[in-house]
Amino acid sequence: MSDGQPGAREVATLAGGCFWCLEAVYDLLKGVEDVTSGYAGGTKENPTYEQVCSGMTGHAEVVQITFDPSVISFRDLMDVFFTIHDPTTLNQQGHDVGTQYRSAIFYHSPEQQAIAEGTIKELDDEKLWADPIVTQVEPFLVFYPAEDYHQNYFVNNPNQAYCRAIVAPKVAKARSHFIQKLKAR
Repeated sequence: MSDGQPGAREVATLAGGCFWCLEAVYDLLKGVEDVTSGYAGGTKENPTYEQVCSGMTGHAEVVQITFDPSVISFRDLMDVFFTIHDPTTLNQQGHDVGTQYRSAIFYHSPEQQAIAEGTIKELDDEKLWADPIVTQVEPFLVFYPAEDYHQNYFVNNPNQAYCRAIVAPKVAKARSHFIQKLKAR
């Protein structure tokens, strides 16, 4: 965890369904310097997209976010995370089904773990959803970047059917909910 001073950087690794959705949203936020789509939480070294999609590697589709905590906090990242996906469906986001689409936070420090667990408790206590949050909170072990064609997927493929139907509405929701946190265009 950084000391919050300008110039310090932190990393967050989050799984909330398809990594294209998360990447497109987090790229919009002030203080987020890099978002890389990839895989975490599994057992196979250097898995391919096809291997992860098989559900046999144990990996989740994740984004790894490098951010400046003097501009955007890990709690801010959590607020966005719990706004743009359904944390109450086990191993599923919409029509995307399988452990690779699970909701998970791979914490990089005890502070991130405490914030993640505290946020989940707070949201469950508020009963924002009819069902309890099933988001897993796990220690970060290793991250494997996804293939190049997955990086900046929404930016590079805005008219692709999945992007129009699934990613674009999440981006629009994030823009409306977090307008004060958006990067200048």
